Amino acid sequence: MTDRVAVDVYSRLGDGWIVGTRELATPGLVLPGEALYSLHMLAQSLAERARLCPGADEELRAEAAELRDLLQHRLSHYEATLHEAALPLPYEPLDSGERTVLSWGGSPRQLSGLPGGRGLNIAYEAVDRHALPPHGAKVAIRWLGRQGEGRDIDYAELRTLTDRFALVLRSLGVGPGDRVFALCGRIPELYVAALGTLKNRSVFCPLFSAFGPEPIKARLAIAQARVLVTTESLYRRKVEGLRADLPRLEHVLLLADDGGATAVPGTADLRALMNGAAGEFTIPDTDPEDPALLHFTSGTTGPPKGAVHVHGAVVMHHRTAQQALDLREDDVFWCTADPGWVTGTSYGIIAPLTNRVTSIVDAGDFDADRWYRIIQDQHVTVWYTAPTAIRMLMKAGTGLARRYDLSSLRFLASVGEPLNPEAVHWSREAFGTPFHDNWWQTETGGIMIANYPSLPIREGSMGKPLPGIRAAVVRRTESGVEVLGEPGMQGELAIRTGWPSMFRGYWGEPERYAKCFAGGYYLTGDLVKRDADGYYWFVGRADDVIKTSGHLVGPFEVESALLEHPAVVEAGVIGRPDPVAGEVIKAFVSLRDGFEPGESLRRELLAHARRRLGAAIAPKEIAFLPTLPRTRSGKIMRRLLKARELGLPEGDTSTLEGSAP
Repeated sequence: MTDRVAVDVYSRLGDGWIVGTRELATPGLVLPGEALYSLHMLAQSLAERARLCPGADEELRAEAAELRDLLQHRLSHYEATLHEAALPLPYEPLDSGERTVLSWGGSPRQLSGLPGGRGLNIAYEAVDRHALPPHGAKVAIRWLGRQGEGRDIDYAELRTLTDRFALVLRSLGVGPGDRVFALCGRIPELYVAALGTLKNRSVFCPLFSAFGPEPIKARLAIAQARVLVTTESLYRRKVEGLRADLPRLEHVLLLADDGGATAVPGTADLRALMNGAAGEFTIPDTDPEDPALLHFTSGTTGPPKGAVHVHGAVVMHHRTAQQALDLREDDVFWCTADPGWVTGTSYGIIAPLTNRVTSIVDAGDFDADRWYRIIQDQHVTVWYTAPTAIRMLMKAGTGLARRYDLSSLRFLASVGEPLNPEAVHWSREAFGTPFHDNWWQTETGGIMIANYPSLPIREGSMGKPLPGIRAAVVRRTESGVEVLGEPGMQGELAIRTGWPSMFRGYWGEPERYAKCFAGGYYLTGDLVKRDADGYYWFVGRADDVIKTSGHLVGPFEVESALLEHPAVVEAGVIGRPDPVAGEVIKAFVSLRDGFEPGESLRRELLAHARRRLGAAIAPKEIAFLPTLPRTRSGKIMRRLLKARELGLPEGDTSTLEGSAP
């Protein structure tokens, strides 16, 4: 038995959370009853995680067993002392089978599992288990249209609609593992398609509606899409011309933009199909490791990567919404992210529904007045948004926020890129409560590190790892990784493998997936520091991926589109810092013989990129150069382009083509 054990505590007791770090001394342990009880429950959780996670190491197992035994003894002594003194317990005692609160396996008090022990299905946890009285009449999704129209969908209706969509898929012969894509704005049918796909054990793949034809084509081709759900207008503008290049795309299910019928050749009317799909759908047996979601993220040296997530990820979505977002059943929750982003699926669809809250879905574009009116009129209590939107609200001024009654807001959170300290200070002034920044990635599937609701915020910090998440600052070595334990050291953020929402692969790219892991850790590619109190601080990306207005954009994809123009012989893309968007995409191009740089050609290239890529990821600026800096192996040195653009030190140029050997 060690002399001292230090653990992070995070446990709900009554209406509040106990959060903090406790150092436990073996002799004469004295702690308040609530803290001791929460520590005991954490010990039970660690033990359960060690049992459930195939990758759990012996160190974790030993730590869990030691802590559990120590705290069980102390808790029993504490309860016996109170009993002898005829004093009440400061908490409600639970039997030993109910004391696990952080088990990754999910307890009966948290998730239900399919009836009859037939597995774990995201859609069942999000919809079906809430659809019967007394909860079936509760509003699950409150949809707000662009022109002021609206629609409430309660849990019972959501079950009926998602059953019908699943029946449509089954009637088309679409089965487990088949990829079902959605290219839609934030309309109710998008959410129905997502959950109906999951009921059918097919794989749901959301696309951001602002994508242009090329990004859409690439993702549909990589995943060998079998079904696409989209609107008639988006289909005609962005997909119709691609059909010949997508032979695996068998079914395009269209939604008329006016809500009526549609009859486009080579497609089917989804509303008509659903109206003809009668009866209940029985969710088939679902293994927690069955693929459920496919989210694409960009890389720097290749095509987009499709991160695969499984049905078991729902354990993470459900728990982290409570722990990092403080979701409670009576909340009105607004996640502003589009489901085309992983945030908009994990926390815009799944997490609020599994926690049986009412979720706001706004079809409109960003507008500060509109957003404040939504918070006021819908009495939003928990608001999850992105730093880009916060900066745009700051630009609109505190005075605008004060015109509205925003007193319903209880908790604000932010994700997507680091939130600067000024935004935290401003939110306190504007809303009376601060934004809590958190960190995660497409690959992690759920929130990993957060400024907890009950911990003091460190402005500019990512926060602390959530319970059950073992983060470290590491340096890559030839044999694996070296953990940098001293506070303040800069290195790569790494997460010990085994959490439920960890991605299970990049679609069709096992070697690319394997490179993400070393020494039992997932290597995030983000450079960080950890302070003496355990808070993590973002430093920068270890690669060239650009974060612009919440979008993660790979230079390769943008450069490829520019190279399709007959005037461009080479292209290099960087992110230039911007006070609102975080970064804006700037492209450097060199021209083929016979083409001259000028304003007319610049506008032509910008328009070409917007057509091919969509406004979200097309470059905002283009500069002409005679040649671009390359390595001797021919790779464009984006790092050097960025350094020269920003006036930064150029660093090592020994591999630059034409440099001295």
